[in-house]
Amino acid sequence: MSHSSLLSSQGPEIELDKIASLKDNEISLGDTALLLAVLDNPLVSIRRYERHMCKLSADVEKAYANNNNTNDKKLDALRKVIADEHGYVGDTDTYDSLQNANLISVIDRRKGLPIALGILYIHTARMLGWSIDGLKFPGHFLVRIEDEGERVIFDPFDSAKRIEVFDMRALLKKTLGSNAELSADNYDLASNREILIRLQNNKKIRLLKTEQVSEALSVVESMISFAPNLSGLWHEAGVLNNHLGNISAAISSLEQCYELCSLPQEKARLKELINGLHNQLN
Repeated sequence: MSHSSLLSSQGPEIELDKIASLKDNEISLGDTALLLAVLDNPLVSIRRYERHMCKLSADVEKAYANNNNTNDKKLDALRKVIADEHGYVGDTDTYDSLQNANLISVIDRRKGLPIALGILYIHTARMLGWSIDGLKFPGHFLVRIEDEGERVIFDPFDSAKRIEVFDMRALLKKTLGSNAELSADNYDLASNREILIRLQNNKKIRLLKTEQVSEALSVVESMISFAPNLSGLWHEAGVLNNHLGNISAAISSLEQCYELCSLPQEKARLKELINGLHNQLN
């Protein structure tokens, strides 16, 4: 049963809270991204989007079966179905639109950010049992397929174009500057929670740019719901609550951050901050 199959009776918030107790490999990226999207689209029925993702997988399976199953054929099948037949592309015209980080809107518009499109590719392939992961590559989300020892990296934003080492180097320099060089870290695999946090961070950054602080706080709270053990998220919630004048909520969030934090210097700084907020209440 997918996480979202109970949505009608329990709501996305309750379902996201359940995901907090799951092991990372038990999290369904596509289903969880849909739950996060429903938070922004509460009146939308999720069923149609679940069916669409199932169709993508069925179509990819059919396209792959018609090939010779040689190297790169999994990527070819994904590209043929998702990019060519269903028309998914990166949104280069309105890149900073919030819609590009909302999977429901991405499915409706057939365009989005690298991270949102990457989730769609990963979910589609994993439904077929394929080995596919996102990379912790900075600035531009990339995806890796592994098949019988061969690894293929591709760009979900650019119609699943295969990415070579020189492409990765160019992307890295574009993001981090001309002095940046590829390292082994750039090939590290991202966990499901890390991918979902990266998706939500895109929303949060865009909301903060337009000074929608309350909405940004809601996004941070959505991340806490499925990743409650990350002290940095509680710290962000504390800072945003303080900015909004929610002093009690800020104290509560920062105290949770304090409990999760293990660095003595950071704990001391947090304690000072919490005491200062308590003084504001007195």
